[in-house]
Amino acid sequence: MKMLTKIWGWMSTCGMAFVITLFISVFIFQPYKVEGHSMDPTLHDQERIYVSKLQRTFSCIPEYGDIVIIDSRINRNRSLKDDIMEFPAFEFILGKKDNIYYVKRVIGTPGDVIEFKDDRFYRNGVELSEPYIKETMNHSSEMKWVVPENHVFVMGDNRNYSYDSRAIGFIPLEHIMGKMIF
Repeated sequence: MKMLTKIWGWMSTCGMAFVITLFISVFIFQPYKVEGHSMDPTLHDQERIYVSKLQRTFSCIPEYGDIVIIDSRINRNRSLKDDIMEFPAFEFILGKKDNIYYVKRVIGTPGDVIEFKDDRFYRNGVELSEPYIKETMNHSSEMKWVVPENHVFVMGDNRNYSYDSRAIGFIPLEHIMGKMIF
């Protein structure tokens, strides 16, 4: 009986630690790993970053220039179940899914007009100062986007090698997993 009480004590302690870790990971803070070169030179392939999920938890719109983690599957709604099932321990047990998370920089927020002309980006008619980009984007045609409500426009810092809003479209706010803090 004494041994059973000890085992129960250990199991309940481990269970409580797991629940607390899950809560922190889903709602407050989580590490991610950069995969690929779309954020060069700011972030590098395989670099570990730490993300605050408070912005997502409280449904805040990110600010211009924020580096965010996005769920690239924008054609589906996200739910709390997604957040729980994407907890790293579950991904380890169930097997890692395809790379669905992208690390990108917020360029436009709801209502913004984003334009690419004369090899430069403009937001609401004002040229963007972007000292963080790797090189000038190789694109000859002019483009224009109007960011819809509850969405953002994101791009990688390595514009010539980034799969971002130019290709996948506007990112729903519910698909922003968090904001990089360090």
